[in-house]
Amino acid sequence: MKACVMILCILVLCGCRRELFRHTEGTIYGTYYRIVYESPEALDGALLEQMERVNASLSMFNPGSVISRLNRNESRRADSLFCRMFHMAAEVNRETRGAFDITVGPLVNAWGFGYKKGVMPTPGKIDTLLQWVGMDKLQLQGDSLVKQFGETEMDASSIAKGLGVDLAAEYLEAQGVKNYMVDIGGEIRVKGKSGKQRAWRIGIDKPIEDPELLNRELQFIIGLEKGALATSGNYRNFYVKDGKKYAHTISPYTGYPVQQEVVSSTVYAPTCMEADAYATAFMVLGLEAARKVVESRPELEACLIYVQEGELKLWMTEKFKDFVVE
Repeated sequence: MKACVMILCILVLCGCRRELFRHTEGTIYGTYYRIVYESPEALDGALLEQMERVNASLSMFNPGSVISRLNRNESRRADSLFCRMFHMAAEVNRETRGAFDITVGPLVNAWGFGYKKGVMPTPGKIDTLLQWVGMDKLQLQGDSLVKQFGETEMDASSIAKGLGVDLAAEYLEAQGVKNYMVDIGGEIRVKGKSGKQRAWRIGIDKPIEDPELLNRELQFIIGLEKGALATSGNYRNFYVKDGKKYAHTISPYTGYPVQQEVVSSTVYAPTCMEADAYATAFMVLGLEAARKVVESRPELEACLIYVQEGELKLWMTEKFKDFVVE
């Protein structure tokens, strides 16, 4: 009888534990979000409020956002989220020798990937726009942004989504949540374990040219109990004109879409904002230069998928290999 009672108690406790894991999902930043967290109370509304803070500060699609007003030279005043983004962007810019640069905004628009839908730019147009590109043309003095040229515009899309993930994760941690996964469009931050009492399982996509996600395949699955992960690739957001492919990652060096051998860059870092920025930078740098950056930054791990002699190949740091579970 006692044994039956004990088994019943265990089953009840396990059932309660599963019920404590909550799910919330929806759309934001032009993509999906999905958050799983263990909590006795629902935090869905507050989590959405945290993510919406990024839209108010850093969305180029919101004409009233802080970054939009700075781009139009209507104000110099930056808010705390813009300052946080800018300091991280400046750090990654330095560490990658300019490969990551939020001032590529006009070029992104010119190639048709921004909030302004441009047409195929001429070489002369690209040369003109390159005059205004470079984070050295911006200075953040307290909460005031000073531009060397009024024509310089910022595009934070390669880092803002990661910041949104971090804001949601930090809110959960402030509420005492010890087990969670925040996923916004494939940019992810986790802590603890899933409801299955194991590390959070995260799939890494094969870099298949599939903009509509109709033939998605996984390269492998990793397991994480802490940290953040971001992937950048040129196999989803691109267009083809006159038989040539033009991808959304624009090189701040040349002003043209990148044509490196790296087709997918996945970065693990303490924060998603950091992982997001480095993943983009590595697409610009290419394999060897990206490897050198990763090897010089002990907080980073990476998996780079690249093309060599027509075949897809992988390079991973040793610790990233340890993450792979399937």
